[in-house]
Amino acid sequence: MMTANRKRRKPVSEINVVPYIDVMLVLLIIFMVTAPLITQGVKVDLPNANAEPLDAESKPPIIVSVDVDGQYYVSSLADYNNPNDPLDIETLAARVQAQLTLDPETRIMVNGDGGVSYNQVVRLMVLLQQLGVDSVGLMTEDTGN
Repeated sequence: MMTANRKRRKPVSEINVVPYIDVMLVLLIIFMVTAPLITQGVKVDLPNANAEPLDAESKPPIIVSVDVDGQYYVSSLADYNNPNDPLDIETLAARVQAQLTLDPETRIMVNGDGGVSYNQVVRLMVLLQQLGVDSVGLMTEDTGN
């Protein structure tokens, strides 16, 4: 009869979360260390490989071009001179800033020659970022594939 008075043990149904907390804290430290390294550089919205062309009904973007000699050009600004005239960096900045003051929603596209120095394109993109341009599109040619 001794066995009838014995209490049965219930299984423990709690989850030990201490290892999960340890893993979470390690991941938090990793993200805190790597986040500042990721955010450096020029912000660019790169188009997808299968990007659709711009709508014909949308406003035309400002196209800022860099030729193989490193000279800058601005097109699609009807208020200014010939878009085939090369501009220095200060004049380019003034013209883009004036257009953005008139219409802050104007899109900016960068058209760089394939032989131009990468430094010239980055310099142009940094200038556009300093002017307050949130998103810069990069123009490419269709390879036909």
